[in-house]
Amino acid sequence: MKPAHTGSSIGILRVERYADLEGALEEAFRHDAKVVVEKALPGVRELEVGVLGNLFGEASPVGEVRYQAPFYDYETKYTPGRAELLIPAPLDPGTEETIQEIALKAYRLLGIRGMARVDFFLSEGEVYLNEINTIPGFTPTSMFPRLFAAKGLGYPELLKRLVELALE
Repeated sequence: MKPAHTGSSIGILRVERYADLEGALEEAFRHDAKVVVEKALPGVRELEVGVLGNLFGEASPVGEVRYQAPFYDYETKYTPGRAELLIPAPLDPGTEETIQEIALKAYRLLGIRGMARVDFFLSEGEVYLNEINTIPGFTPTSMFPRLFAAKGLGYPELLKRLVELALE
């Protein structure tokens, strides 16, 4: 259960029992007038790919977020040592290529410009597009810049490229 327009996992709750549904809805609606309810998937791996560009984006390598919490919540995201970022994600080449292709297709279809981080779930061999974040975290330690650093585009060069894309 999550607010539709917030970030950083604010207002998100995992509902395990029907009795907890009303409280989770109330919490989500405290943060937004629109709420998203998603079915939990078994054995989920969280994968992310950066896309950079205007009409035709370029995809970064795929990264994976690993953590011990029930889901990737605010505390896990922002407490050092609670999550591990693996770049590149340990995937077979076909799965990595599929995720990059889906990310680029979604980016084009939605008309996104500049940058985005496209988040996926991998569950029981199936790839699910979870969300597209058009204003991803952008500190030097955030996933988006780290994904492009793995591709050889360092933080200063990434900033320069984004300015060029904005001017374009």
